[in-house]
Amino acid sequence: MTKPEAGNKTDEARRRAGRWKMLAVVAVCAAPLIASYLTYYVIKPQSRTNYGALIDPRQYPIPPLGSSALDGAPAKLADYKGKWIMLQVDRGDCAEDCRKKLLTMRQLRLMQGKEMERIERVWLVTDNAPVETMLLREYDGTDILRADAARLKAWLPVDAGTSAEDHIYLIDPLGNLMMRFPKDPDPNKMKKDISKLLRASSIG
Repeated sequence: MTKPEAGNKTDEARRRAGRWKMLAVVAVCAAPLIASYLTYYVIKPQSRTNYGALIDPRQYPIPPLGSSALDGAPAKLADYKGKWIMLQVDRGDCAEDCRKKLLTMRQLRLMQGKEMERIERVWLVTDNAPVETMLLREYDGTDILRADAARLKAWLPVDAGTSAEDHIYLIDPLGNLMMRFPKDPDPNKMKKDISKLLRASSIG
């Protein structure tokens, strides 16, 4: 075997070893979240139920949404990876139902006590209507992005007879859309679901 051939084989062996190491790191990082899902949603006692509807993230991967911050700067949901996201969708004029969702998300985050820093609140605005300054102040801490309404409609699953504007969604720290809460939800039942997920997962 010539020296160049030996060198090529050595380089290839190093690349293979590097790939295996990278896969091992990814597996170790993802394992706690996967284990928590299996424990809570698959290997669970019959008496344990969840209030929100579980979503198979493989069927609803987050697509490019053409989203941006209110000032026009690029912003996307992937920027929040590593955090749990409570997500709502609505128009910029934010009527009563929209404000109710904003309040619900704010209160749910506060209810988590010392765990609340693990949660982000995101409102995806579906039009170009201005958002009231007083609303921005009242719900300071809610990140507001504008996103393409058609892409959101094609992505977010809904209950029969409802639209995405009727729901609050939950995205896990790995960027998976994984839960949908019903229209006019019970905040106490939502809190139980979120608290259980936070306890079960060491990620985010």
